[in-house]
Amino acid sequence: MNQYTIAVLVKNEFGVLNRVTSMFRRRQFNIRALSVSETESIEFSRITVTFDGEDIKKQQLVNQLYKLPDVCSIKEFTIANSVSCELLLIKMKNEPETRDEILAAVSGFKAETVEYSKDSIVFRLADDSRKLDDFINLMRDYTILEICRSGSVSLEKGASTIRQIINL
Repeated sequence: MNQYTIAVLVKNEFGVLNRVTSMFRRRQFNIRALSVSETESIEFSRITVTFDGEDIKKQQLVNQLYKLPDVCSIKEFTIANSVSCELLLIKMKNEPETRDEILAAVSGFKAETVEYSKDSIVFRLADDSRKLDDFINLMRDYTILEICRSGSVSLEKGASTIRQIINL
């Protein structure tokens, strides 16, 4: 099974997110990450979806998404053709016996301390999903209290943009 990341440029209207994600549900794709926001124009929103599946089913899904009246454009991203980033907030138990080891790992990954209290420390790390996975796996040796991830956001490398192929 392969992992895919696509961006779907849609009209910024009520119910569009539900219609797009319902297409994934009907095609039985498990969405691993989802990020939605307005774009440089308030007319459009960008939905970035990371999901697992087979290539032929992915292509059928993209073809079905293009049939939705609110979908303007779709781009598929790979490591080679895009720049991607994800945000992680991780809350660790602040214990004197493990604090120095945790802070050394945080420094090595260039994570930032965003909240510090007697009982817990919250760190922020923005990077590609693989580096976030590595950081979380390292932190599993200590007491993780809570994790929150944003989902991947991606832009195509070069001058090309998602709005250059508008399907209106």
